[in-house]
Amino acid sequence: MIVIGITGPTGAGKTTALNQLEALGGCVLDADAVYHQLLEEDGELRRALESRFGPLTGADGSFDRKKLGGVVFHDRAAMADLNAIVTPYIDRALKARLAAAEQEGRPAAAIDAIRLVENGLAGLCDATLAVTAPAEVRVARIMAREGIPEEYARARVAAQQSDEFYRSACGYTLVNDCATAEEFGRNARTLLERILQEHKGR
Repeated sequence: MIVIGITGPTGAGKTTALNQLEALGGCVLDADAVYHQLLEEDGELRRALESRFGPLTGADGSFDRKKLGGVVFHDRAAMADLNAIVTPYIDRALKARLAAAEQEGRPAAAIDAIRLVENGLAGLCDATLAVTAPAEVRVARIMAREGIPEEYARARVAAQQSDEFYRSACGYTLVNDCATAEEFGRNARTLLERILQEHKGR
């Protein structure tokens, strides 16, 4: 089974590329979704986080992600500590899911992670793909998708890594400057088929 790490800034079109991999028989592992599931279900992880950041459990017993976010989003050292704590748990969970996908006979799996490179998850992958798009396209897409004002959308785009970071960190790059989603989907499928062919039998 070939494992492809797919990353890139928000609004670039990663979901379209991931959908094309699923159409080719692959499975998609969303690192954010895995992280959120671990926060709810892994008592060991929650205890490790509360040891560093203090009480993070709400009155109903659920994990208070907003409280954690309020601590780490404005403190780089706290964010670094958060990543150091959670990355080994996410890594272990992804490895288990990849093993299950291989047992199912999947030809490929994608790890979808905006911080694929920074958190070391690229090490789980046979190939890495950066999905990028012009900033103006991303701003418009984020505004339409999430119903947020332009100023907030621009701030989110500005806060993320540059396209050059993603291009230099990944083995393949897919630029989403297409006129339609259908055209981009076709381009994504063509590149994914090429990646699968190039890594077959390695």
